[in-house]
Amino acid sequence: MIASFSEERFPLAVAFGTSGGPERRTDIVRLSTGYENRNQRTRHSWRRYDAGSGVKSLADLVSVLEFFEARRGRLVGFRFRDPFDAASARWGKPVTALDQPLGTGDGAARGFQLVKRYGTGADAYVRPIRKPLAGTVRAAVNGVVTDADIDATTGLLTFAAAPPVGGAVTAGFEFDVPVRFDMDHLAVNVAAFEAGDIPSIPLVEIRP
Repeated sequence: MIASFSEERFPLAVAFGTSGGPERRTDIVRLSTGYENRNQRTRHSWRRYDAGSGVKSLADLVSVLEFFEARRGRLVGFRFRDPFDAASARWGKPVTALDQPLGTGDGAARGFQLVKRYGTGADAYVRPIRKPLAGTVRAAVNGVVTDADIDATTGLLTFAAAPPVGGAVTAGFEFDVPVRFDMDHLAVNVAAFEAGDIPSIPLVEIRP
């Protein structure tokens, strides 16, 4: 049986040239008074990408074709490195164990889900991170770097001993986005591609 998700990463050279970003679903009803009622359908955003803009050579195209076939089109999800948002730190800053607050110790819990915050205070959006890069994760308790195990398939950080009551748990990491192809047909025209016609390769974020 084929697994529904592969931990293999989409070709990195193509990913770096990809366009795309987060998408929200908002229902808007305009009232007769001129005011609006706005409602967000889902708590979390979904990311969409077009990897066609990252294909710069026939070698890139062949690597995507092979990857597409291995994933059986839309059937199997996979890892994708977002060229704009792939680390816990702010753009251009190094990853540190103090980047993202994960929670506060209660003296019993040892597991904490990796998250990334966008914005500050009560209005911040908290995004779960499910596909970290294992070798990049650093954790700290009360500002002191502390050893912890990371499940790179779920983003769950586990300490050998539970952080103390009131202990501030933080972490830094790099991460991928779980996605799938948003098509079952990869149309490739080699002659047109050599003339500068780059195919569209839509990808959509999933919850693995």
